[in-house]
Amino acid sequence: MSDRLVELLAELVAIDSTSTRSNVPVIDALELRLSALGFACERVRYADEAGVEKANLLARVGDGLPELALVGHTDCVPIDVTWTDALRLSERDGNLYGRGACDTQTFIAAAVTAAVKAKARLHRPLLLVFTADEELGCEGAKQLVEAKKGHCRRAIIGEPTGLTPIRANKGYCLADVEVRGAEGHSAYPDQGASAIFRAARLLAKLEAYAKGPLRAATNPAFAPPFPTLNVGLLSGGKARNVIPGACRFTVEWRPLPGQAVEAVLRDVERLRDECAREEPGFEASVTPLRMDQGYDTPAGADVVEFLARETGKAAACVAFGTEGPQLVQLGATPVVFGPGDIAAAHRTGEHVPRAQLERAAAVLEAAILHFCG
Repeated sequence: MSDRLVELLAELVAIDSTSTRSNVPVIDALELRLSALGFACERVRYADEAGVEKANLLARVGDGLPELALVGHTDCVPIDVTWTDALRLSERDGNLYGRGACDTQTFIAAAVTAAVKAKARLHRPLLLVFTADEELGCEGAKQLVEAKKGHCRRAIIGEPTGLTPIRANKGYCLADVEVRGAEGHSAYPDQGASAIFRAARLLAKLEAYAKGPLRAATNPAFAPPFPTLNVGLLSGGKARNVIPGACRFTVEWRPLPGQAVEAVLRDVERLRDECAREEPGFEASVTPLRMDQGYDTPAGADVVEFLARETGKAAACVAFGTEGPQLVQLGATPVVFGPGDIAAAHRTGEHVPRAQLERAAAVLEAAILHFCG
Protein backbone atom coordinates (compact mmCIF):
# COMPACT_ATOMS: atom_id res chain seq x y z
CA MET A 1 0.00 0.00 0.00
CA SER A 2 2.78 2.41 0.91
CA ASP A 3 4.18 3.02 -2.57
CA ARG A 4 0.74 3.31 -4.22
CA LEU A 5 -0.40 5.68 -1.50
CA VAL A 6 2.57 7.97 -1.96
CA GLU A 7 2.19 7.81 -5.75
CA LEU A 8 -1.41 9.01 -5.44
CA LEU A 9 -0.34 11.84 -3.14
CA ALA A 10 2.35 12.83 -5.66
CA GLU A 11 -0.26 12.86 -8.45
CA LEU A 12 -2.52 15.19 -6.42
CA VAL A 13 0.31 17.49 -5.31
CA ALA A 14 1.40 17.88 -8.95
CA ILE A 15 -1.93 19.58 -9.79
CA ASP A 16 -1.95 23.28 -8.91
CA SER A 17 -5.12 23.44 -6.82
CA THR A 18 -4.68 26.96 -5.44
CA SER A 19 -8.13 28.22 -4.47
CA THR A 20 -8.08 31.02 -7.04
CA ARG A 21 -7.81 28.38 -9.78
CA SER A 22 -10.38 25.81 -10.87
CA ASN A 23 -10.22 22.60 -8.86
CA VAL A 24 -11.75 20.66 -11.76
CA PRO A 25 -8.41 19.03 -12.74
CA VAL A 26 -8.23 17.47 -9.25
CA ILE A 27 -11.85 16.33 -9.51
CA ASP A 28 -11.16 14.90 -12.98
CA ALA A 29 -8.26 12.83 -11.64
CA LEU A 30 -10.24 11.54 -8.67
CA GLU A 31 -13.38 10.73 -10.65
CA LEU A 32 -11.40 8.92 -13.34
CA ARG A 33 -9.79 6.70 -10.71
CA LEU A 34 -12.92 6.07 -8.63
CA SER A 35 -15.41 5.53 -11.46
CA ALA A 36 -13.05 2.96 -13.01
CA LEU A 37 -13.16 1.06 -9.72
CA GLY A 38 -16.96 0.98 -9.55
CA PHE A 39 -17.78 4.03 -7.47
CA ALA A 40 -20.91 5.95 -8.54
CA CYS A 41 -19.76 9.53 -9.05
CA GLU A 42 -21.69 12.80 -9.10
CA ARG A 43 -20.47 16.37 -9.41
CA VAL A 44 -22.00 19.47 -7.85
CA ARG A 45 -20.75 22.34 -10.01
CA TYR A 46 -20.73 26.08 -9.40
CA ALA A 47 -18.78 29.21 -10.35
CA ASP A 48 -17.00 31.26 -7.70
CA GLU A 49 -17.26 35.05 -7.37
CA ALA A 50 -14.61 35.50 -10.06
CA GLY A 51 -16.50 33.22 -12.45
CA VAL A 52 -14.00 30.36 -12.07
CA GLU A 53 -15.50 26.88 -12.52
CA LYS A 54 -15.49 24.79 -9.35
CA ALA A 55 -16.86 21.34 -8.51
CA ASN A 56 -17.52 19.05 -5.57
CA LEU A 57 -17.31 15.30 -6.14
CA LEU A 58 -19.53 12.71 -4.48
CA ALA A 59 -18.42 9.10 -4.94
CA ARG A 60 -20.46 6.36 -3.33
CA VAL A 61 -20.69 2.62 -2.90
CA GLY A 62 -24.08 1.14 -2.09
CA ASP A 63 -27.61 2.50 -1.92
CA GLY A 64 -29.37 4.38 0.84
CA LEU A 65 -28.10 6.84 3.42
CA PRO A 66 -24.32 6.38 3.81
CA GLU A 67 -23.23 5.16 7.21
CA LEU A 68 -19.95 7.05 6.82
CA ALA A 69 -18.56 9.83 4.63
CA LEU A 70 -14.88 10.69 4.24
CA VAL A 71 -14.65 14.39 3.40
CA GLY A 72 -11.58 16.19 2.04
CA HIS A 73 -11.12 19.62 0.48
CA THR A 74 -9.27 19.72 -2.82
CA ASP A 75 -8.07 23.34 -2.72
CA CYS A 76 -4.83 24.68 -1.29
CA VAL A 77 -3.50 28.08 -0.26
CA PRO A 78 -1.24 30.02 -2.70
CA ILE A 79 2.35 28.97 -3.29
CA ASP A 80 5.24 31.32 -2.50
CA VAL A 81 7.14 32.05 -5.72
CA THR A 82 10.40 31.09 -4.01
CA TRP A 83 9.18 27.51 -3.50
CA THR A 84 9.98 26.38 -7.01
CA ASP A 85 9.35 22.65 -6.52
CA ALA A 86 6.12 23.00 -4.52
CA LEU A 87 4.21 20.85 -7.02
CA ARG A 88 6.71 18.01 -6.96
CA LEU A 89 6.42 15.66 -4.00
CA SER A 90 9.79 14.97 -2.41
CA GLU A 91 10.89 12.96 0.61
CA ARG A 92 13.51 13.88 3.21
CA ASP A 93 14.10 12.43 6.65
CA GLY A 94 10.79 10.59 6.68
CA ASN A 95 8.74 13.62 5.62
CA LEU A 96 6.89 14.17 2.34
CA TYR A 97 7.14 17.77 1.06
CA GLY A 98 4.85 19.61 -1.34
CA ARG A 99 1.94 22.03 -1.51
CA GLY A 100 -1.06 20.15 -0.14
CA ALA A 101 1.12 17.39 1.30
CA CYS A 102 -0.24 18.38 4.70
CA ASP A 103 -3.40 20.38 3.99
CA THR A 104 -5.02 18.33 2.74
CA GLN A 105 -4.25 16.24 -0.34
CA THR A 106 -2.69 13.79 2.10
CA PHE A 107 -6.09 13.00 3.63
CA ILE A 108 -7.63 12.60 0.19
CA ALA A 109 -4.91 10.15 -0.83
CA ALA A 110 -5.42 8.19 2.39
CA ALA A 111 -9.22 8.22 2.03
CA VAL A 112 -9.18 7.02 -1.58
CA THR A 113 -6.63 4.30 -0.81
CA ALA A 114 -8.60 3.10 2.20
CA ALA A 115 -11.94 3.09 0.34
CA VAL A 116 -10.53 1.19 -2.62
CA LYS A 117 -9.00 -1.46 -0.34
CA ALA A 118 -12.20 -1.88 1.69
CA LYS A 119 -14.70 -1.70 -1.18
CA ALA A 120 -15.12 -5.44 -1.80
CA ARG A 121 -15.97 -6.03 1.88
CA LEU A 122 -18.72 -3.40 2.24
CA HIS A 123 -22.33 -4.24 3.08
CA ARG A 124 -23.54 -0.75 3.97
CA PRO A 125 -23.19 2.44 1.91
CA LEU A 126 -20.01 4.54 1.96
CA LEU A 127 -19.59 8.08 0.61
CA LEU A 128 -16.46 9.99 -0.41
CA VAL A 129 -16.88 13.77 -0.61
CA PHE A 130 -14.23 16.02 -2.14
CA THR A 131 -15.00 19.72 -1.88
CA ALA A 132 -13.84 23.00 -3.39
CA ASP A 133 -12.92 26.30 -1.76
CA GLU A 134 -12.59 25.26 1.87
CA GLU A 135 -9.76 27.77 2.15
CA LEU A 136 -12.09 30.53 0.92
CA GLY A 137 -14.80 30.02 3.51
CA CYS A 138 -15.96 26.41 3.07
CA GLU A 139 -17.81 27.54 -0.04
CA GLY A 140 -17.87 24.11 -1.67
CA ALA A 141 -19.40 22.52 1.42
CA LYS A 142 -21.96 25.33 1.57
CA GLN A 143 -22.87 24.59 -2.04
CA LEU A 144 -23.53 20.98 -1.04
CA VAL A 145 -25.83 22.15 1.75
CA GLU A 146 -27.69 24.40 -0.68
CA ALA A 147 -28.01 21.55 -3.19
CA LYS A 148 -29.01 19.12 -0.40
CA LYS A 149 -26.27 16.71 -1.48
CA GLY A 150 -23.96 14.68 0.72
CA HIS A 151 -26.30 13.54 3.47
CA CYS A 152 -24.79 10.84 5.71
CA ARG A 153 -24.91 9.49 9.25
CA ARG A 154 -21.28 10.14 10.18
CA ALA A 155 -18.43 12.11 8.63
CA ILE A 156 -14.67 12.03 9.06
CA ILE A 157 -13.40 15.36 7.74
CA GLY A 158 -9.80 15.64 6.68
CA GLU A 159 -7.56 18.26 8.29
CA PRO A 160 -4.01 18.03 9.68
CA THR A 161 -4.68 17.04 13.30
CA GLY A 162 -1.66 14.82 13.94
CA LEU A 163 -4.08 11.84 13.90
CA THR A 164 -5.97 13.26 16.90
CA PRO A 165 -9.76 13.12 16.52
CA ILE A 166 -11.24 16.63 16.77
CA ARG A 167 -14.81 16.59 17.99
CA ALA A 168 -15.54 20.34 17.98
CA ASN A 169 -14.42 23.65 16.54
CA LYS A 170 -15.30 27.27 17.14
CA GLY A 171 -17.33 29.28 14.66
CA TYR A 172 -15.82 31.80 12.27
CA CYS A 173 -17.38 35.19 11.53
CA LEU A 174 -16.32 38.34 9.68
CA ALA A 175 -17.70 41.85 9.29
CA ASP A 176 -16.46 44.93 7.44
CA VAL A 177 -16.63 48.25 9.25
CA GLU A 178 -16.41 51.54 7.37
CA VAL A 179 -15.98 54.68 9.46
CA ARG A 180 -16.69 57.93 7.66
CA GLY A 181 -15.31 61.41 8.26
CA ALA A 182 -14.94 64.61 6.26
CA GLU A 183 -11.97 65.28 4.02
CA GLY A 184 -10.04 68.51 4.22
CA HIS A 185 -6.58 70.08 4.22
CA SER A 186 -4.51 68.61 7.03
CA ALA A 187 -3.26 72.09 7.96
CA TYR A 188 -6.82 72.90 9.09
CA PRO A 189 -7.98 69.85 11.07
CA ASP A 190 -11.07 71.54 12.52
CA GLN A 191 -12.45 72.02 9.02
CA GLY A 192 -12.75 68.26 8.52
CA ALA A 193 -13.19 65.09 10.57
CA SER A 194 -10.60 62.32 10.58
CA ALA A 195 -12.16 58.95 9.88
CA ILE A 196 -8.97 57.30 11.13
CA PHE A 197 -9.14 59.03 14.51
CA ARG A 198 -12.81 58.06 14.71
CA ALA A 199 -11.95 54.47 13.84
CA ALA A 200 -9.28 54.48 16.55
CA ARG A 201 -11.89 55.40 19.15
CA LEU A 202 -14.14 52.56 18.01
CA LEU A 203 -11.19 50.16 17.90
CA ALA A 204 -10.26 51.03 21.49
CA LYS A 205 -13.78 50.08 22.56
CA LEU A 206 -13.56 46.83 20.59
CA GLU A 207 -10.26 45.93 22.23
CA ALA A 208 -11.71 46.50 25.71
CA TYR A 209 -14.75 44.44 24.77
CA ALA A 210 -12.58 41.60 23.41
CA LYS A 211 -10.52 41.47 26.62
CA GLY A 212 -13.52 41.84 28.93
CA PRO A 213 -17.20 41.07 28.29
CA LEU A 214 -16.50 38.78 25.32
CA ARG A 215 -14.63 36.41 27.62
CA ALA A 216 -17.55 35.93 30.00
CA ALA A 217 -18.66 32.74 28.22
CA THR A 218 -16.15 29.90 28.49
CA ASN A 219 -15.72 26.29 27.49
CA PRO A 220 -12.66 24.60 29.06
CA ALA A 221 -12.46 22.10 26.19
CA PHE A 222 -11.03 24.87 23.97
CA ALA A 223 -7.76 26.78 24.09
CA PRO A 224 -8.34 29.63 24.54
CA PRO A 225 -11.55 28.71 26.38
CA PHE A 226 -13.45 31.87 25.42
CA PRO A 227 -14.62 33.51 22.17
CA THR A 228 -11.97 35.65 20.47
CA LEU A 229 -12.02 38.81 18.37
CA ASN A 230 -9.39 40.18 16.00
CA VAL A 231 -8.99 43.14 13.66
CA GLY A 232 -6.63 41.86 11.00
CA LEU A 233 -7.10 44.41 8.20
CA LEU A 234 -7.26 48.22 8.30
CA SER A 235 -6.96 50.87 5.60
CA GLY A 236 -7.82 54.52 5.23
CA GLY A 237 -6.88 57.90 3.85
CA LYS A 238 -5.69 59.16 0.49
CA ALA A 239 -2.56 61.18 1.20
CA ARG A 240 -0.39 62.32 4.08
CA ASN A 241 -1.70 65.88 3.89
CA VAL A 242 -5.42 65.08 3.51
CA ILE A 243 -7.78 64.60 6.44
CA PRO A 244 -9.03 61.04 5.80
CA GLY A 245 -12.67 60.79 4.83
CA ALA A 246 -12.94 57.02 5.27
CA CYS A 247 -11.31 54.23 7.24
CA ARG A 248 -12.15 50.55 6.84
CA PHE A 249 -11.30 47.55 8.96
CA THR A 250 -12.36 43.92 9.21
CA VAL A 251 -13.51 42.35 12.46
CA GLU A 252 -13.11 38.60 12.87
CA TRP A 253 -14.62 36.68 15.77
CA ARG A 254 -14.73 33.01 16.72
CA PRO A 255 -17.75 32.12 18.87
CA LEU A 256 -17.98 28.98 20.95
CA PRO A 257 -20.24 26.21 19.62
CA GLY A 258 -23.81 26.92 20.61
CA GLN A 259 -23.33 30.68 20.84
CA ALA A 260 -25.39 32.85 18.52
CA VAL A 261 -23.05 34.03 15.78
CA GLU A 262 -24.97 37.33 15.62
CA ALA A 263 -24.21 38.23 19.26
CA VAL A 264 -20.82 39.80 18.58
CA LEU A 265 -22.17 41.56 15.49
CA ARG A 266 -24.85 43.18 17.67
CA ASP A 267 -22.18 44.23 20.18
CA VAL A 268 -20.04 45.79 17.44
CA GLU A 269 -23.09 47.76 16.33
CA ARG A 270 -23.78 48.74 19.95
CA LEU A 271 -20.24 50.08 20.36
CA ARG A 272 -20.61 51.94 17.05
CA ASP A 273 -23.78 53.57 18.39
CA GLU A 274 -21.97 54.41 21.63
CA CYS A 275 -19.34 56.31 19.63
CA ALA A 276 -22.11 58.18 17.80
CA ARG A 277 -23.66 59.28 21.12
CA GLU A 278 -20.30 60.50 22.37
CA GLU A 279 -19.45 62.35 19.17
CA PRO A 280 -22.22 63.97 17.14
CA GLY A 281 -21.52 63.33 13.49
CA PHE A 282 -19.78 60.00 14.07
CA GLU A 283 -20.88 57.63 11.32
CA ALA A 284 -19.94 54.01 10.59
CA SER A 285 -21.52 51.07 8.81
CA VAL A 286 -21.11 47.42 9.84
CA THR A 287 -21.54 44.80 7.08
CA PRO A 288 -21.48 41.07 7.97
CA LEU A 289 -19.47 38.95 5.51
CA ARG A 290 -19.40 35.47 7.03
CA MET A 291 -21.39 33.97 9.90
CA ASP A 292 -20.35 30.34 10.37
CA GLN A 293 -21.40 28.35 13.43
CA GLY A 294 -19.04 25.98 15.17
CA TYR A 295 -19.92 22.37 15.86
CA ASP A 296 -19.72 20.22 18.99
CA THR A 297 -19.95 16.44 18.64
CA PRO A 298 -20.32 14.65 22.00
CA ALA A 299 -17.22 12.80 23.17
CA GLY A 300 -19.35 9.67 23.42
CA ALA A 301 -20.41 9.66 19.76
CA ASP A 302 -19.53 6.32 18.19
CA VAL A 303 -17.34 7.77 15.43
CA VAL A 304 -15.37 9.83 17.97
CA GLU A 305 -14.93 6.87 20.30
CA PHE A 306 -13.85 4.64 17.41
CA LEU A 307 -11.10 7.03 16.27
CA ALA A 308 -9.96 7.57 19.86
CA ARG A 309 -9.64 3.80 20.38
CA GLU A 310 -7.98 3.20 17.03
CA THR A 311 -5.39 5.97 17.44
CA GLY A 312 -4.95 5.85 21.21
CA LYS A 313 -5.50 9.62 21.28
CA ALA A 314 -8.21 11.36 23.27
CA ALA A 315 -10.56 13.58 21.29
CA ALA A 316 -9.84 17.31 21.39
CA CYS A 317 -11.36 20.64 20.32
CA VAL A 318 -9.79 23.35 18.14
CA ALA A 319 -10.24 27.07 17.59
CA PHE A 320 -9.83 27.02 13.80
CA GLY A 321 -12.73 26.46 11.43
CA THR A 322 -13.52 23.31 9.44
CA GLU A 323 -16.32 21.92 7.28
CA GLY A 324 -17.83 20.28 10.35
CA PRO A 325 -20.76 22.73 10.65
CA GLN A 326 -21.79 22.10 7.04
CA LEU A 327 -21.74 18.34 7.60
CA VAL A 328 -23.97 18.85 10.63
CA GLN A 329 -26.42 20.60 8.31
CA LEU A 330 -26.27 17.51 6.08
CA GLY A 331 -27.32 15.31 8.98
CA ALA A 332 -23.91 13.93 9.94
CA THR A 333 -22.19 13.41 13.24
CA PRO A 334 -18.81 14.89 12.28
CA VAL A 335 -15.28 14.45 13.55
CA VAL A 336 -12.17 16.07 12.07
CA PHE A 337 -9.12 13.85 11.65
CA GLY A 338 -6.03 13.53 9.51
CA PRO A 339 -2.26 13.22 9.25
CA GLY A 340 0.10 16.16 9.57
CA ASP A 341 0.53 19.14 11.86
CA ILE A 342 -1.49 22.34 11.27
CA ALA A 343 1.73 24.26 12.03
CA ALA A 344 3.30 22.69 8.91
CA ALA A 345 0.42 23.80 6.67
CA HIS A 346 0.03 27.11 4.79
CA ARG A 347 3.75 27.73 4.50
CA THR A 348 6.75 27.06 2.30
CA GLY A 349 8.09 23.63 3.13
CA GLU A 350 4.65 22.18 3.86
CA HIS A 351 5.07 18.51 4.72
CA VAL A 352 3.57 15.43 6.34
CA PRO A 353 5.39 12.55 8.03
CA ARG A 354 5.19 9.51 5.76
CA ALA A 355 4.43 7.31 8.76
CA GLN A 356 1.38 9.43 9.63
CA LEU A 357 0.09 9.25 6.06
CA GLU A 358 0.34 5.46 6.11
CA ARG A 359 -1.22 5.24 9.56
CA ALA A 360 -4.10 7.51 8.48
CA ALA A 361 -4.91 5.23 5.55
CA ALA A 362 -4.99 2.22 7.88
CA VAL A 363 -7.23 4.00 10.41
CA LEU A 364 -9.63 5.14 7.69
CA GLU A 365 -9.80 1.62 6.26
CA ALA A 366 -10.63 0.31 9.71
CA ALA A 367 -13.32 2.99 10.12
CA ILE A 368 -14.89 2.12 6.76
CA LEU A 369 -15.02 -1.57 7.66
CA HIS A 370 -16.37 -0.85 11.15
CA PHE A 371 -19.25 1.35 10.02
CA CYS A 372 -19.89 0.03 6.49
CA GLY A 373 -18.48 -3.51 6.49
